[in-house]
Amino acid sequence: MQARVLRATNIVLGLLCLMYFLTYIDRVNISTVVASNQFLKEIPLTKVQTGFVFSAFAYPYLLFQIIGGWVADKFGPRKALAICGVIWAGATIATGLVNSMIALVVARVILGFGEGATFPTATRAMSYWVTKEKRGFGQGITHACSRLGNSLTPWLVALLILTISWRGSFVIIGCISMFWALAWGLYFRDDPSKHKGVTPEEIAALPTYGSKTSAGVKVPWGRLIPPMIPVTIVYFCYGWILWLFLSWIPSFFKGQYHLDLKNSALFASGVFLSGVVGDTLGGVTSDTVFKKTHNAKFARCNLVAVMMFLCAVSLVPILYTHKINVVALALSAGFFCAEFTIGPMWAIPMDIAPKYSGTASGIMNTGSALAAIISPVVGGYLIQRTGNWLLPFIVSIGVILVGSALSFTMHPERPLAETATLGEASAVSATLG
Repeated sequence: MQARVLRATNIVLGLLCLMYFLTYIDRVNISTVVASNQFLKEIPLTKVQTGFVFSAFAYPYLLFQIIGGWVADKFGPRKALAICGVIWAGATIATGLVNSMIALVVARVILGFGEGATFPTATRAMSYWVTKEKRGFGQGITHACSRLGNSLTPWLVALLILTISWRGSFVIIGCISMFWALAWGLYFRDDPSKHKGVTPEEIAALPTYGSKTSAGVKVPWGRLIPPMIPVTIVYFCYGWILWLFLSWIPSFFKGQYHLDLKNSALFASGVFLSGVVGDTLGGVTSDTVFKKTHNAKFARCNLVAVMMFLCAVSLVPILYTHKINVVALALSAGFFCAEFTIGPMWAIPMDIAPKYSGTASGIMNTGSALAAIISPVVGGYLIQRTGNWLLPFIVSIGVILVGSALSFTMHPERPLAETATLGEASAVSATLG
């Protein structure tokens, strides 16, 4: 049993889970820090300025989705993720040293550069290290770890702020991320068959294309982009509500219910913890449906449509009650339903283009990255302009309903053909110089 647990494929998946956990701590710890009086005394910010600080991370994050995915497909995820890890860890440490809003924005921008390629690159790694029947689980469990990072961050960062300082919280978390980058570079291999610890049984179960090519693939942009457009739009709708939660939930409990930092962090952690369960169950459910039906559209798209609709329904109670326990449960239910879509959504790029899954998932994640730029600023503007903390949630309900309706336009059951036309190959060469 111990030998099975410590298989190379499981260790690789475990390292990816840890990466997702750390990247989300590094990107959302700012929400809890900004909500603390200790931070505001040193760097006072308005609500709009706060929203801009939150979204500054997302500009390079958006830019590097497709670029980072292509880099992973071209040079392999081992080098790509190790370099990314060093950059985002350094940016996190630097955030603890800032003394102005401008310096804070610069640190957030560098963090966005470092983390921009991480999820597309991780998807590229999983496409070679995870079997086809476990794609939903692989994506679900890794994203569950990111939500575990979300749920622990308010409590963890609040504890670090109270015991050390808000600056020290960034330094400690950044150093841990630096150690992860080192471990990944030493252990991982782009081609599973070249890993010393992998067993013949594992190789036999993994996709065959993993042993035929590891890096240097030419991406068929002309055939890849059209099927990924509806996937990207749906993921934008999901990203809108995700970034509203990640950016404003700790401040929502503090501003709407006048809680102190400790109690607002406790309620925020409870909401984010529901996402851990949603991510895990969503991936497992999608894989189970796929195994029984062999219908990727039913296992992915239908599941996404239903859960996005339920997310919108779950948030309605917060518009009609001020009871904090009811509101917390409604927010938790909404976040659970939204996160339930993650496993099937991230499996779709692997279904459509397994050989180019880094680029495909990068295209998809531009939707969430764009939402990360717009959603926090819109939320901050609405709150500052009206003083109404519920308006951002009303807008988000409408956006997630649009995503539910558009889910049926995605087609994971139509994988890309393996060969590209001569014209497409020429276009790729011209595009990449």
